[in-house]
Amino acid sequence: MYRTQNCGELRAENISEKTTLSGWVQRSRNMGGMTFIDLRDRYGITQLAFNEEWDTALLEKARKLGREFVIQITGEVIERSSKNSKMPTGDVEVKVEKLTVLNESKTPPFTIEDDTDGGDELRMKYRYLDIRRKPVRENLLLRSRVNLAVRQYLANLEFAEVETPFLIKSTPEGARDFVVPSRMHGGEFYALPQSPQTFKQLLMVGGMDKYFQIVKCFRDEDLRADRQPEFTQIDCEMAFVEQEDILQTFEGLVRHLLQEIKGISVEEFPRMTYADAMRKYGNDKPDIRFGMEFADLKPAITGSGFSVFENAEMVSAIAVPGCAEYSRKQLDALTNWVKRPQIGMQGLVYCKYNADGTFKSSVDKFFNADALKNWAEITGAKPGDLILVLAGNTKLTTKALSELRLHMGEELGLRNPDVFAPLWVTDFPLLEWDDESERFHAMHHPFTAPKPEDAHLLDTDPGKVRANAYDIILNGNEIGGGSIRIHDREMQKRMFTILGFTDEEAQKQFGFLMNAFEYGAPPHGGIAFGFDRLVALLGGEEVIRDFIAFPKNNAGRDVMIDAPATISEEQLKELTLAIQEN
Repeated sequence: MYRTQNCGELRAENISEKTTLSGWVQRSRNMGGMTFIDLRDRYGITQLAFNEEWDTALLEKARKLGREFVIQITGEVIERSSKNSKMPTGDVEVKVEKLTVLNESKTPPFTIEDDTDGGDELRMKYRYLDIRRKPVRENLLLRSRVNLAVRQYLANLEFAEVETPFLIKSTPEGARDFVVPSRMHGGEFYALPQSPQTFKQLLMVGGMDKYFQIVKCFRDEDLRADRQPEFTQIDCEMAFVEQEDILQTFEGLVRHLLQEIKGISVEEFPRMTYADAMRKYGNDKPDIRFGMEFADLKPAITGSGFSVFENAEMVSAIAVPGCAEYSRKQLDALTNWVKRPQIGMQGLVYCKYNADGTFKSSVDKFFNADALKNWAEITGAKPGDLILVLAGNTKLTTKALSELRLHMGEELGLRNPDVFAPLWVTDFPLLEWDDESERFHAMHHPFTAPKPEDAHLLDTDPGKVRANAYDIILNGNEIGGGSIRIHDREMQKRMFTILGFTDEEAQKQFGFLMNAFEYGAPPHGGIAFGFDRLVALLGGEEVIRDFIAFPKNNAGRDVMIDAPATISEEQLKELTLAIQEN
């Protein structure tokens, strides 16, 4: 056998026992007549001891070992003379009696340590080496634990895990599809699923009642740090449910994960409408770990003569706690921050509410102390706080103030990754108008049901219809979203008409679903969680890449296997995709 224990297992109680270990050489230290080697596997590190007084030949063999050599040793567990309290195995070492080199290794292109000298691209090119590092390995083990905890919770509620197809039909709604040419049906294409949405609805029509799947999904869209072209969802659907049933069930899942993975009990799970989220935070996924809610100053500045405010659609502010003593340099830095192209504002107005109760602003020429005191009352500022004001058109200013709020939360250490603040956001608009195409688009997807009390507005004022939809937010990140679905053929047909589909287009794209609704479709709804993002947040991060075994880079490339790549002319011909020469 290659090992009797793993490299993280030996303790003081094992002293005097014989052991066989296998793993990788982490590092080697030559100390005159002795050599010490740290042997590493997935479970930990054990120190190996070689001494010329014990076996000179064995010592010389040990000194020829390089980093990342794969070795097997047999020896006696002995007490370590210089103990290491930072290692679980730090009380013992192995007096090696036999050493076998299982495989040699080239010198790695970066150090395989917790703090490595390898850059992102280099580590992604040699991802199999990066996985040997403890931080990456722990992230993947965390992912495995979350996966098992999700399955445990849903299985206990009698959810059935059902696999749905990866080769499906391309649909026009949502992000771009990845398409797969068919060799057997020349000129025709499959698409990889952006989600199993229609299939899980069909499973409800089929009477499965409770479905889930931890499933790969694919979107051909521009990449960001928290996006990947292929990603994983916890996909769920339930029949004979209303919105409250969904919220209770999956609020329970989040509570279960926080308890199982982090040992945290979350009592409060607040709810907020989309309209309130946008009004208070300018964001439909607000981070509620801290305050700084938006305050509308527009009524308070009318007639001031300050044209920047008078001519603005929106004048809004946040009160930043404890920052009235910001220096001019700090305030200039904030002004430059909001002027960046990513934010796009022309400037920033500030008002210091000093600890002694006095006020000092960048617009004292236009606003006296009484007016500034009114600002403090509107924003809820207290002595010692700093009021930051942005003004401009509503859309730009809302987004900019939301970003400024998050920036100040980060600066003040209010976005602690060890604090978890979940939130439900409900009552989203069902539709959003697109000026370019001059038609409505579904804000979630075309299968989302309208709120029953708003359905009468579909024909007269569709932009005011609220969706029977909900998002679950954790620490300012959307970790899941879902809705109660349309289960009636006529309502689904009506929705397709509002979205600009002709009857023929709707039948061609989604006829299978419309037909299924004619055979007794039950009321149903569901939710999908972004598994990668959820795991990252539980790991204290917001970037998902290090929680995926083999991720793509920001250009959507796998630099390890060099994909995407060209294929041969012969393959192109088989797929009827060969370029015809003139």
